[in-house]
Amino acid sequence: MKNSLFNLEGKNCLITGGAGLLGRYHAEAIVEAGGNVFIADILEDDAKMLALELCEKYNTKNATGVFMNVLDKLSISNAISQIKKVDILINNAAKDPKIKKENNATKDFTRFENMSIEGWKAGLDVSLNGTFLVTQAVINNMLETDTEGVILNVASDLGVIAPDQRIYRKDTDSFETQSVKPIFYSASKWAMIGMTKYLATYFAEKNIRVNSISPGGAFNNHPESFVKKVSNLIPMKRMANVDEYKGTVIFACSDASSYMTGQNIVVDGGRSVW
Repeated sequence: MKNSLFNLEGKNCLITGGAGLLGRYHAEAIVEAGGNVFIADILEDDAKMLALELCEKYNTKNATGVFMNVLDKLSISNAISQIKKVDILINNAAKDPKIKKENNATKDFTRFENMSIEGWKAGLDVSLNGTFLVTQAVINNMLETDTEGVILNVASDLGVIAPDQRIYRKDTDSFETQSVKPIFYSASKWAMIGMTKYLATYFAEKNIRVNSISPGGAFNNHPESFVKKVSNLIPMKRMANVDEYKGTVIFACSDASSYMTGQNIVVDGGRSVW
């Protein structure tokens, strides 16, 4: 990758929610491109364990696990102080409620008709407020160090289209008790794309590029019936593999996309085209 447009040697990349399902593969992508990755997560042990795994897998010292609570400014500041100079930020932390066999209390929480204002705020907190707080701190670091930085917000295909609640539906449940993807998930992901465009134009003169990626659902041992329902909505007839977003992440974080800012890259197997 040394002479490649995709080369990230010498670049420091901070990933929030880095110990999560997709965070792991974002981190792999950065290391594979030669960058230094700082895996930030509120689950500090998981972040450090993942960093150790990546160092062993790639025979490198380029992965570090750090503690970060994206809703706590001191925690964010402490993590950035360990990095000193942030070249790339991937805002990956999110609250993504999984639709499983839930009791009625959980369904009452997720359904719009019964959602409390506390539930609404809690659902927005990590994706929206966390993205704001971390991005603000990182951009200030970039300005102080005169860094031509990159911000990549991990949104969702549900930041572009509405969730198709039929894929969660069970014939045994009434309308009022069906499991649903809650409104705060869509609202936070749409907002992240809006923030992307706002920040891209705001900081363009400072050579800080801001883009977002909207991935579709990645297969993670979902029930066969669910996979079939989702696959029927996708032209490519399948969910994503967990490592299929790595190429897009590297493109967005590297000089390969040096003239791109304010864009939302949808990678969903064509689902949003239909």
